[in-house]
Amino acid sequence: MQREVLYKPYEIEIKRLQRFTKAMKCNNFFELIYVTEGNGIQTVNKNRFNYRKGNLFLLTPQDVYSFDIISPTTFFFLRFNESYIKEKISKDKDAIQQVTYILHNASHRPGCILKNKADDALFAALVESILTEQTNQQLYYNRITEQLVNTIITVVARNIALKLPKKIKENTGEPVLEILHYIQQNIFEPKSLRADKLSRQFNISQTYLGRYFKKQTGDTLQNYIASYKLRLVETRLLHSDMRINEIAYEFNFTDESHLNRAFKKFKGMNPTEFRKINNAN
Repeated sequence: MQREVLYKPYEIEIKRLQRFTKAMKCNNFFELIYVTEGNGIQTVNKNRFNYRKGNLFLLTPQDVYSFDIISPTTFFFLRFNESYIKEKISKDKDAIQQVTYILHNASHRPGCILKNKADDALFAALVESILTEQTNQQLYYNRITEQLVNTIITVVARNIALKLPKKIKENTGEPVLEILHYIQQNIFEPKSLRADKLSRQFNISQTYLGRYFKKQTGDTLQNYIASYKLRLVETRLLHSDMRINEIAYEFNFTDESHLNRAFKKFKGMNPTEFRKINNAN
């Protein structure tokens, strides 16, 4: 299967289709696909999902996908590549976590990634604003479009964050979603993630906190924090040139050896081996 290539940092396209012309697609870039009208079936990596108006999909470079269109469908495509991600990270350190969420979504469950219902109208308005700027092309339209694209990525990051861990559903109670968001926002501050701190932050007794988190997510609190941190480490290894000791320092491991032991338990190999194998692939 031939991979499609994106030569610009990002690209916007809108298409109304009665059928998806290529049976299966595989890209070398990230692709957000928003359905403005129509319905049908999306297939991603052999998983099928019934799509409809208002659905948003994120396809990563690892994904193979197609659409079986039932009623004529208008798709909004936003494509962006590694150079756009690296430029965004270099300009805005706060964006690292947001971009990391997107990179992690390679393992997401199939289907629409808009989980925060309040974002449905917001995302539709952002898409409409981008299309208006692209159509009218008034003064500074490129700069405004890029700002809108960055806002879309932030909204996507928020919704991807709500998809983890696997037991979390759309109707999961709001408190545990707030706990997950707090953990993700404070993953670089271990003191903020201690059980006593979380207990005070969310007004849940320390003895009940662990049981509540396990019941809602299917995972223990400490294991989720450790696993989430190591997924971030994995992303640094795949998508940055940071040295192992720099990554260990960033994530508050005692030293490089401490990170090596934790990562080997998580992935079955040390960080250097993991990076070497994936770079070769």
